[in-house]
Amino acid sequence: MNALEHQLDYVFQDTLPASGTTFEVAPGIFWLRMPLPFALDHINLWLLRDQDENGSPGWTIIDCGISDETIKRHWEEIFEQHLEGLPVLRVICTHFHPDHLGLADWLTRGGDKARWNVRLWMTLGEYTMGRVQAAGTAQGSSAGGEAAAQHFASHGLTDPEGLAQIRERAGYFTRLVPSMPPAYRRLREGNFVTIGAHSWQVITGYGHSTEHCALYCEELKVLISGDMVLPRISTNISVFDIEPESNPLALYLESLERYEPLPTDTLTLPSHGKPFRGLQTRLQQLREHHVARLAEVREACAVAPQSAADIVPVMFKRKLDLHQMTFALGEALAHLHLFWHAGELKRTKGEDGVWRFGVVAD
Repeated sequence: MNALEHQLDYVFQDTLPASGTTFEVAPGIFWLRMPLPFALDHINLWLLRDQDENGSPGWTIIDCGISDETIKRHWEEIFEQHLEGLPVLRVICTHFHPDHLGLADWLTRGGDKARWNVRLWMTLGEYTMGRVQAAGTAQGSSAGGEAAAQHFASHGLTDPEGLAQIRERAGYFTRLVPSMPPAYRRLREGNFVTIGAHSWQVITGYGHSTEHCALYCEELKVLISGDMVLPRISTNISVFDIEPESNPLALYLESLERYEPLPTDTLTLPSHGKPFRGLQTRLQQLREHHVARLAEVREACAVAPQSAADIVPVMFKRKLDLHQMTFALGEALAHLHLFWHAGELKRTKGEDGVWRFGVVAD
């Protein structure tokens, strides 16, 4: 545990639910933890007691895990052993990233045994982006393919082997999200969703993804934060090829303000890491983290114009694999773009085709 984590209250300490099991974190709210084949090796999913329009009991699932036979097997264990014979009534996805959306279609159709056929609930931005990415194109997705390789190359990733691997990952998203539900129910900022006996407020956020949906229950003082507020790591904020001039870090920092009014004793349920109290403390930590990284970026650019690839070792001191490198490069670019959009840096494309960012002369 690092020093910042000591400032947070991990309510359940080292308790972690085993895959295929549940752990109740608040009345009617159960924590599931599924494996991921990445450096970030798990995702937290949530199962909430619910009832349909006629008052018949059932469950709501929040987030899904990637499409993977192991995770499907764990979900089947949940269906058989932990649903008390009751059906799932809906599936809610916080955002379109594969670890959250991957099994949405399979879950809404009731798993391997087609136990039910229910609606997916998402924001418009997230559902639309999921459909676009899952459809696949000749260019690939933001995670891989020719467009992604060209994007990263234009920001200083010159390793031929690495670029070749990115091109070969054109099917990355569709492998993890092989299908999407053909219809959905829209969630919007400020909506209140009744789940069981409780009302949940939709809080949208930007920067990490298109229109991320977090859910807050005032009565229970519980926030299902998705990836917007994580306790141990800062969520990835990246510029990708699909929106190459974007300013996601500004959007993310602005979005954090929406969580400030929540009570200090709010129990935050993140998508990665452990449930915690100390939300306002964590918000301040996240702001300070980005302020520190921005200062490093500004200092480097004051010495000489920098590409995003030049900034990666400034911001990330550890060795990165290719998967981590693409996210690190996207995040470095997000910090450069905040200054660029503010008019504090200018960007110039060199003869080598690489964008570099330097200070604006007085």
